[in-house]
Amino acid sequence: MTEPARESASPAKKKARAPRKAKAPARPRKVTTTLRVNGEDHEVAFLPHKTLLEVLREDLGLTGTKHGCELGECGTCTVVVDGEPMLSCLLLAVECDGREITTVEGLSTAQGPHPLQRAFADLNAAQCGYCTPGFLCASKALLDRDPSPSRDTIREELAGNLCRCTGYGKIYEAVERAAAVMRGEPVPPVPGIDPASPTGEVARGC
Repeated sequence: MTEPARESASPAKKKARAPRKAKAPARPRKVTTTLRVNGEDHEVAFLPHKTLLEVLREDLGLTGTKHGCELGECGTCTVVVDGEPMLSCLLLAVECDGREITTVEGLSTAQGPHPLQRAFADLNAAQCGYCTPGFLCASKALLDRDPSPSRDTIREELAGNLCRCTGYGKIYEAVERAAAVMRGEPVPPVPGIDPASPTGEVARGC
């Protein structure tokens, strides 16, 4: 005895399945850490992929450190970390927990600008000024390590910092002048600059 043929389900009778909703990717969670910047502790919450450059500027408001190439090739974002010049665009902020960070804002004191800042201003070593914070931080790290660097040493240590305005000569002279001041040696006066002014103001009548 033959079985009766089963009726195939008509496509029209099949229930249409609702498309599956794609799950939204999980949002990365912020991390909270304490960054010691310019002698002060800051508890900061930020996404773990953020660089030190981004956290300094966007979360701590320290905009003296500049965005440059963000590829580690120009030196504009240089800060001092544990006494060494570091490119903050290549350094994750989460790697800096417990480390001593100095930015250009931390160079001056209540007594006035750092000798490097004064020398850069006195000798017109900065023109547009965009690269200057990086040069200042790299130079500070150098002078803290070597109070009497030769011109060749200065040139070598600052080779990673690029400037498109100056011919670098004034920058090297400014570092040499600051080094002499920090060693307590007399330096020649700069024409038009009031030597008594702690901020390097132009002398009256010039």
